[in-house]
Amino acid sequence: MPVEPLLPPPAPVAEQDYRTLRSLVGRGGVTVLSGAGMSTASGIPDYRGPDGSRRVQPMQYAEFLASAENRRRYWARSYVGWSRFRAAGPNEAHHAVAALQRSGHVEELITQNVDGLHQAAGSTGVIELHGNLTDIVCLTCEERFDRAVVHRWIAEANPGFTAESDQIRPDGDIVLAAQDFADFRLVRCVTCGSDLLKPDVVFFGGSVAKPLVECAYSAVESADSLLVLGSSLQVMSGLRFVKRAHALGIPVALVTRWPTRGDEWATLRIDALLQDVLPRLAADCAAETVPSS
Repeated sequence: MPVEPLLPPPAPVAEQDYRTLRSLVGRGGVTVLSGAGMSTASGIPDYRGPDGSRRVQPMQYAEFLASAENRRRYWARSYVGWSRFRAAGPNEAHHAVAALQRSGHVEELITQNVDGLHQAAGSTGVIELHGNLTDIVCLTCEERFDRAVVHRWIAEANPGFTAESDQIRPDGDIVLAAQDFADFRLVRCVTCGSDLLKPDVVFFGGSVAKPLVECAYSAVESADSLLVLGSSLQVMSGLRFVKRAHALGIPVALVTRWPTRGDEWATLRIDALLQDVLPRLAADCAAETVPSS
């Protein structure tokens, strides 16, 4: 069944701030950094509330490695959540970013999200900083599998397993009580037999691969401006790019609801829902020619 949006309340957009944003993006050379707020209108909630505190406690990388019981808990939740998660589609904000990319205003796109919705909206060359839930990797032998294949293995190993929850999480799993996964059976890598199968995403406490970080830094350093969309910037994974842009004198525009940890380094800060800003911005910029460098 489709996931329902869980949006924060809207806030008015100051016209002068919008004109400043339009002028900045209209020059082209924009690198976008998107966070969980990008997908809230698609029914995938973000991690944090208005004060920046976590609403949910995601699986930690060390916790996942520590025991089969922890992995059973994760995979039971993820198995149930995946059917709902994959039903989510791109929203107006995703489509607007793709349109800005097609019009030549956005040149690079970095996302902290693992849902693939930017690509579903038509964006290309997306730097997925935290990976994608559609890819599964064995942590023992590094064999890789498609999520649909592993999902089928889990279904075959757990016939009749069902659970109800209305709390999907940003990393694709859901909230389940302990008794709901007590008898859940893990599946194993068909290459080496290990039960250390994990979505190829960066869990909390894990690290982004150095080459990927360097690629993202390069996208920021070559930009004429950095546009941050839907990220609280509470973790250094995203904040470091804002700091790098600021240090290099590259303008930073933040568009997201609620305060962010990066506000002090922002050239422009718009506290608003993305769907109240980006579709208009894409439409306005579509009629403009990107200045030649």
